[in-house]
Parts: sequence; structure tokens; C-alpha cells
Amino acid sequence: MPRDATGTGDTGRDPGPRLTAGVRWRGGTAVVTVMGELDRDTEVLLHTVLTGVLERRPERVVVDCARLTFCDSTGLNLLLATRLEATEAGSRLELAALRPPVDRVFDVTGVVKLFTVHAELPAELAEGERP
Repeated sequence: MPRDATGTGDTGRDPGPRLTAGVRWRGGTAVVTVMGELDRDTEVLLHTVLTGVLERRPERVVVDCARLTFCDSTGLNLLLATRLEATEAGSRLELAALRPPVDRVFDVTGVVKLFTVHAELPAELAEGERP
């Protein structure tokens, strides 16, 4: 890793966002692809994306977690709250491709049983139109 004069590893370069989220649509289903770390510092981005998706009243929302590398209690609470909002709006929030250690957080807390969880993103959702 490049180091600055103090040896801290801070070269002054912006490493980029720690979390990104994108949406694509397949009929009445929104696929939200999340990449990076979901925690108290980054949850606002995903909250904004999920709120925008729910405003369009999809039949279901599938959060693709294949590239989600970390999720703390704040991220877990966000997904739980969004699940309730989706249900109230007549939609379903589902998760796909939970990877360790994210899967462990959902399993240890018992939250996994509250969601429909797909081992991988369902094939019919692998491609879709961009809004």
C-alpha cells in the first residue's frame, strides 16, 4: 500500500464510496444491487435507494447481496424496517446471495427467518431494464 510521509497509509487519495447501490427493473420486480459495507456511516445511501424503489410500488424488491461485504446492526435494522414498509405498501422485500460474514449476522440474530432468502439471485432477475 502506498504510504504518506507519516507511514499511516493515508495518501490523500479518495478511496471512493464504501457502499454503492443500483436498481434495475424486471417487470414488477426491483433488483437492488448492493456493493461494499453497510453500516451506520453508509446506510443513508441504501435507505434513499430503497425508499425511491418503494415509492414506485413494486410487487417485490430483491436485494442482491452478492457483493455486500459487511453489515452491522444499523444495516440490519434498515433492512428490517424496509421489510415492514414494503409489506405495508403491498410489496415483498427479499434477499439474495448473502455471503459470509453477512450471512452470519442474519443467522446469529435470527433475523434470517423473517426474510425470503435466495441462495443466489434468481435467474429470471439476472438481467433487466434500467429505469
